[in-house]
Amino acid sequence: MKLPYHLLDVFTDRPFAGNPLAVFTNGQGISSETMQLIAKELNLSETTFVLPPSDTANNYRVRIFTPGAELPIAGHPTIGTTFILAKEGMVELQDGETVIQLEEGVGPLPVTIHSSGGQADFIEMGQPLPRFGPRFDDIAGVAEMLSLEPEALAAPGLPIEVVSCGMPFLFVPIKDLAAIRRIRFRTDVWERVLRPLETQEVFVFTKEVELEGSTVHSRMFAPSLGIVEDPATGGASGSLGCYLVRHQVIPSDGELKCVSEQGIEMGRPSIIKIRIAHRDGEITGVRVGGHCRYMGAGHFEL
Repeated sequence: MKLPYHLLDVFTDRPFAGNPLAVFTNGQGISSETMQLIAKELNLSETTFVLPPSDTANNYRVRIFTPGAELPIAGHPTIGTTFILAKEGMVELQDGETVIQLEEGVGPLPVTIHSSGGQADFIEMGQPLPRFGPRFDDIAGVAEMLSLEPEALAAPGLPIEVVSCGMPFLFVPIKDLAAIRRIRFRTDVWERVLRPLETQEVFVFTKEVELEGSTVHSRMFAPSLGIVEDPATGGASGSLGCYLVRHQVIPSDGELKCVSEQGIEMGRPSIIKIRIAHRDGEITGVRVGGHCRYMGAGHFEL
């Protein structure tokens, strides 16, 4: 049996940057166990499988796998899969904007395709409203996990905090660019320090940036998912924007528009655009978007 797939880079407009993704546009007949084995074989941050929707009001169902686990939601797989659906004519593009609904583990998600000349250009997904979880006070332990001195973490007032827009991440503010570059993630300390938390995925960021037009510089570590470091984490970027709004890290009036640069330390620079709508201290909308670059195709023989 041949199982064709597409390969693309997400959150970039040029090759060999962003976050790689494999998309199997026909996941019917592939067992969950085989999907997981395929994702492990490809060893990308994520691999997706497209299936018919369970509700005909939606366009497709998408299952997302890292090398180590299935995810209920993820950003770069949602945006990259949508790009392939448009490229392969599996969704009909309207002039300007086309909105589709994709079923994921958290439920249906709206995705907007901005197109020109009949080709998908910028793609933006909606994410669930945030859930703010516990704050983590073991600053010394987190600093040791990151191979930093405690003073390299941001000043008091910016907590180390769990935030989820469908999937929880531990957000750790870092003082400056020099410190975030020095991070060497220690899995031995990670296993000990984060055991009590609901999430073991660690997202670090600083307001000091490298690229013109960026707002924050980010890195993400997820050993429990088989990802040592992720070059672009769309599923965490919505939560990042919610953290920035809640703690007024970046001033905004009604809607925060910001750009997260990620993957630079890995040699895969990624640009993630974030929009967070808010009113009277409450977050009312979460959207994350970016560009994609098609890289090629292949198939598995099983």
